[in-house]
Amino acid sequence: MGSSRLEDALAEAGGWPASGRILILRPTLASDLGCVPRDRAVIVTGFRPDFDAFRERGWTVAEAPEGDFAGALIFLPRARALARALIHQAAMLMPGGAPIWIDGQKHDGIEAALKDIRSRVSLLAQASKAHGRAFGFANPGTGAFDGWQAAPHEAVAGFVTRPGVFSADGIDPGSALLARHLPADLRGKGADLGAGWGWLAAQVLARPGVKALHLVEAEAEAVACARENVTDPRAIFHWADATRFRPPALLDFVVTNPPFHVSRAADPALGAAFIEAARGMLAPSGQLWLVANRTLPYEEAMAQAFLEVRQMASEGGFKVLMGMKPRFRKR
Repeated sequence: MGSSRLEDALAEAGGWPASGRILILRPTLASDLGCVPRDRAVIVTGFRPDFDAFRERGWTVAEAPEGDFAGALIFLPRARALARALIHQAAMLMPGGAPIWIDGQKHDGIEAALKDIRSRVSLLAQASKAHGRAFGFANPGTGAFDGWQAAPHEAVAGFVTRPGVFSADGIDPGSALLARHLPADLRGKGADLGAGWGWLAAQVLARPGVKALHLVEAEAEAVACARENVTDPRAIFHWADATRFRPPALLDFVVTNPPFHVSRAADPALGAAFIEAARGMLAPSGQLWLVANRTLPYEEAMAQAFLEVRQMASEGGFKVLMGMKPRFRKR
């Protein structure tokens, strides 16, 4: 098996510094970490499933970087604002001259990132392979990436978001449809799985019969936004993988607008996993309210999880499904 593009680029530049910790920003389980000195690596990711998986595999993992680093490796996310924010973050954390490496796919914007960075600094090395590119540069120090830092903005009146958070520029139309069709008399204790920056949760908490709502969200930045946006004392926040989350007691209802992408590919299994997780959280009389793209085949997963399933709405490319009476699963 041949070397990777990251290995080629690193080899051309002479490799990593001989000592000091290496900061790795936003890798996924598919990322190329074979050329990273594992004993000196610190993986930083706010995505809880990846955080948990890397920690279970023995990597040093953190939600946020702390301390000094001798070099950095950024796995480029698709969101341009988030990519720029990560580059700015790495530059601010590294001493001048420390190497910063970036690896990414063409369909995620690596060529645009390369163009942006080459207009500011000279490259140490670069390599292209497997529909992607890796390149590195010596940290030019403070000021080179001014304006690239993560800045919160108001997506809709009273709600702030940050770069990389799902639907950061406004209310997701699926969530809006679900909110319109939730019953006014929704009551009891519930959960919002994949709560994002909290808009849907706020609509749920507008129902006076709701006693408590667990906001479960895998992205740490989204949880931070939700804490700012939802100040209702009935809200309980969890940075957690929704498919692993277990509430302290069985719930009366769950609402969700589940994710359905892994990278660029649609993966209905993600939504199905949310449905199964919701089934396990609900009391015998509990209900699941779900919104999804109309083309996603969630009806079978709903039927396997609930004795009764109804389509409550279909509009603008989305559908709202409601499941009642969760099926009991033998342990």
